[in-house]
Amino acid sequence: MSLDLILFNAQLMLPGQGLKRGVLGIKDGRIAVCADSDSHLTARERIDCGGLWVLPGVIDPHVHFGFGSPETDFETEARTAALGGTTSVLSFHRSADLRTSFDAARDLAEKQSCIDIGFHFGLTSHLHVETLQEVSERFGVTSYKLYMMYKGAAGLSQGFTDIDDGLLYAALEQVARIPGAVLGVHCENVEVIPLLRDRLRAAGRADLKAWNEQSPDFLEAENVHRVCYFAARTRTPVNIVHLSSREALDEVRRHRRTSPAPIYVESCPHYLFLNDESPAGNYAKVNPPVRGQADVEAMWEGVLDGSITTIGSDHVPRKRATKDGKDIWTASNGFPGTGMILPLMLHEGYHRRGVPLEKIVEVTSSNAARIYRMPAKGSLSVGCDADVLIVDPDLERVVDPSTLESNADYSPYEGMRIKGWPVRALVRGRTVMLDGKITDAARAAPGGRFIPRP
Repeated sequence: MSLDLILFNAQLMLPGQGLKRGVLGIKDGRIAVCADSDSHLTARERIDCGGLWVLPGVIDPHVHFGFGSPETDFETEARTAALGGTTSVLSFHRSADLRTSFDAARDLAEKQSCIDIGFHFGLTSHLHVETLQEVSERFGVTSYKLYMMYKGAAGLSQGFTDIDDGLLYAALEQVARIPGAVLGVHCENVEVIPLLRDRLRAAGRADLKAWNEQSPDFLEAENVHRVCYFAARTRTPVNIVHLSSREALDEVRRHRRTSPAPIYVESCPHYLFLNDESPAGNYAKVNPPVRGQADVEAMWEGVLDGSITTIGSDHVPRKRATKDGKDIWTASNGFPGTGMILPLMLHEGYHRRGVPLEKIVEVTSSNAARIYRMPAKGSLSVGCDADVLIVDPDLERVVDPSTLESNADYSPYEGMRIKGWPVRALVRGRTVMLDGKITDAARAAPGGRFIPRP
């Protein structure tokens, strides 16, 4: 067989086999050969991996491209993703009418991105629910998100008038009718939060720990219970996105024992790495909040025992100026992080905690491919897209926002020395990142594609 590219002298992460010495052959953007040696293979290009790991590209199922600079986010944020080994993302698209807005968003993504991009639809109105089957079939988007934190007054401040338990139940009913679909839900009880927040502000509190205390774990767990209970009634697959606390995770475990439909859980690197005493301060302000160290430990337990199914970054690329010079109550929510998923999981998980590499690949890549119906992604298997990382597990770098290419000019991890980085990233067989830099070819012709999920 004549191939386009051969990766040799590699430790391949093969499904069900772990790391195995071998050769990966790529043709027409897909993996064509996984072999013990390349003695009978020829190719136009050969890459000596130097004995390093070769892993499937990271799939980040939770990014908010367009929330920083709507005109250029798909360019800059795709680059920052690729620098850290993320080769596919699922970004959230929200508008008053999804039927009239999505074509432009998809076209912009394909024009600007150097990695592959799929979408979730944000559901904020009954019109969205009523037209859900139509837009799902028309656009190939079969995952959605409903925001429980935008109920009532909190929703009105954002222009949302329909978000309540009735919309949640209607969305669950409709999603259950769409084969392979899954509804993600942001779980926080926003009706109790203002009561706790006002007390903290009156006491003069404005620290990161106060942000945790104004939206404590039991308010997350209460919403998780409601979503799982309704989902069981409607037999709808649900995903509890950016879960942050032991109490909320235990609520999922309890419901899983009796639920007739899958309940997936996504957590984030910041819930596995930062706590509410982090010196990052305002830079670590996010919803739900980063928690205490006991909850950090609980998230790692969830990764190890399989209770947590995916890791998403919840990437939001706003500027440093939206955080600096403000107290915790007025600083913006969210922060960048899509290119930090794999480095943080290797540093804190593999090196410091002994988490098996197979488990890290599972929660950062293969599970997302399965849950979100992307069969060509998430695996070094023949026939899959050649989204491939060459990873140096012992490479150490200090996180420097000036090198990350994001619209966001800061990172909650800045100044930290992290061990374990990809040194090369390929998207469908094409190198887009090499030695910590986006290639000239990827800058000139980004080449990213929309990922339809029919």
